[in-house]
Formats: sequence, C-alpha cells, structure tokens
Amino acid sequence: QVQFVESGGGLVQPGGSLRLSCAASRIIFSIYTMGWYRQAPGKQRELVASITSGGTTNYADSVKGRFTISRDNAKNTVYLQMNSLKPEDTAVYYCNGGLGSIFPSWGQGTQVTVSS
Repeated sequence: QVQFVESGGGLVQPGGSLRLSCAASRIIFSIYTMGWYRQAPGKQRELVASITSGGTTNYADSVKGRFTISRDNAKNTVYLQMNSLKPEDTAVYYCNGGLGSIFPSWGQGTQVTVSS
C-alpha cells in the first residue's frame, strides 16, 4: 500500500520558518494531486495546501501568503515551506493525496510547534 514519510517539523519561535518534506512510495506520484494536512489537538484534520500534477496550487485562507507547497516528481516528494509561523500553526502535519484522492494509509506525521 501507499506509504508517506513526513519530516522537517520542530519547535520554532513565532515569525520563524520551517520546511516540511514528504516522501511517497508505492504510488505513481506524478499523476496525483498531493496535499498537506494538519491536525491540532482537539481539532479535526484540515487541508492546508494542495498541488496538482500540473503544479497548480491551492491554499487554506489561514496560510495563504505564508506557506508554499511544491513537488519534485523525480523524487516522489512534496514540500511545504512555512514562513511567518504563528502559534495557531502548531499541529501535526501530514501529507496525502488531494481531497478527491485521499489514500487510506496515513504517515506518522511531523510535529510543528510554534512557541516562544
């Protein structure tokens, strides 16, 4: 089955930056829309950003202008550059297919904590 391995999270001060990576395997990566999701304690998982196979991007209003999603099809990897981080960005971040093509298996996620 499809596997996702997320990395790059950590503890950062407000206003800081992080770059998340997600390596996918057992998937024809290049044909799928990919998405980054996050789940904060006590909240439902939400889609943060997505990128189509052709490179079209879409963002949640809460991260627009601060986060940038990109992909490298040769490496089966999707990235999330996060700038101007806020405490409300604290969550576990996951990657998966886009909303119309979510795979049943999720990775372990990577924890992002924004705190002074």
